[in-house]
Amino acid sequence: MEMQIPEPEVSVAILSDDEIDLVLYGNFTSTDGNLILNGRYKAFLRGEKIILKSEEKEVEIENGTLFIPQEFESDSFVLRDVIIGKRFHWEKKENQRFLGSIKFLIENNKITAVNILPVENYLTSVISSEMSATSPKELLKAHAIISRSWLLAQMEKSKELMGTQRKYDTGWETETELIKWYDREDHKLYDVCADDHCQRYQGITKLIAHNAQNAVQETRGLVLTYEGKICDTRFSKSCGGITEPFENVWEPEPKPYLTKVIDYKFEPDGYELDLTVEENAQKWIRNSPPAFCNTTDEKILSQVLLDYDQETKDFYRWKKEYSQAEISKLIREKSGIDFGDIIDLIPVERGESGRIIKLKVTGTKKTLTVGKELYIRKILSDTHLYSSAFVVDKYGYENEIPQKFVLTGAGWGHGVGLCQIGAAVMSHMGYNFDEILLHYFKGASIKRIYR
Repeated sequence: MEMQIPEPEVSVAILSDDEIDLVLYGNFTSTDGNLILNGRYKAFLRGEKIILKSEEKEVEIENGTLFIPQEFESDSFVLRDVIIGKRFHWEKKENQRFLGSIKFLIENNKITAVNILPVENYLTSVISSEMSATSPKELLKAHAIISRSWLLAQMEKSKELMGTQRKYDTGWETETELIKWYDREDHKLYDVCADDHCQRYQGITKLIAHNAQNAVQETRGLVLTYEGKICDTRFSKSCGGITEPFENVWEPEPKPYLTKVIDYKFEPDGYELDLTVEENAQKWIRNSPPAFCNTTDEKILSQVLLDYDQETKDFYRWKKEYSQAEISKLIREKSGIDFGDIIDLIPVERGESGRIIKLKVTGTKKTLTVGKELYIRKILSDTHLYSSAFVVDKYGYENEIPQKFVLTGAGWGHGVGLCQIGAAVMSHMGYNFDEILLHYFKGASIKRIYR
């Protein structure tokens, strides 16, 4: 007998700033019933109080005040200048419209707007925000299930952490190593954020076709489970041909359903696929082996990459060049550590997709091994390096110091779990949603936990 729960609600942080510009379409009532708001407001802090100011009036509210729409289906609110793609190469601002309630929080001396709504409404937006709502149905259904599973697993994990008061460690530091990862440390006042750190959520702004709504409705309550527990279903844009085990990117606790997967119908010929071995990783990354996500099909890419993502053409194999001045300045500014001139970047440990888990940065002033993959990507780019699956070539030595670094890389994102571009190709090849899911999440089962 399947376990059944009521459909949960999710709280999503949309925007955090010194001042938030919003428009309420319909009547929104505070939970104590004392305030009814509609129209345009600016929200800002005055001391420890949150101020909501319109042309006609100014009201003072407590931290955490929630406003509930009179009519869920017809009332909505718009937040102006929401940042999407935060710190990524395509970062931009846009106005976004949302259904559900809005809560105002004080967080890090800024005001944060949080949207609270049923999980299934949230998911309809996520599927449309992560990819085109006109994508093939099987792809959208697969994505609906992993987005739902990931969300509910994160909410469950938050409850567990709050219940035990266990300190959630996100790395360690010694004299020779600085290892950190980025996952649940940011979100204590709400369930998830609205950007790529969690899942892209842009309200009803992107709901331009019915496919996304249908995919969510047809998979309502379906999640991936492993040994009776909801799976922590991760996904990224392109795995680069092989997916990465969970523990190499986040906390060192293996998840049996998030392991190495060769992203193809069979093992590519001519490659040794133990990419933890440097020689094998070098050959793999410097070439372009067949994989589901090795595609240049504009039709497929336009469905899984939204307008701002489509600027990225070289996701499967890519190159990035730096002068000595550029790379030493970048690493110094991003890490806060002065390595001096950079002499070498040496992979100390690679994961099973070829992604570097530990990288030794050797400079004229300091040598330090850093990780995990996202930290490596952060310190080697103004925004985020596409992935940490790269090899390094050095050129133009002066006094034994290279004057140019060329990084040749594979994939886009952390590479754990479902590969979005690979899954899109699979759906075009005729794979069903369950075949796509069980390709990427080995040993998992699909279960319905609410109706």
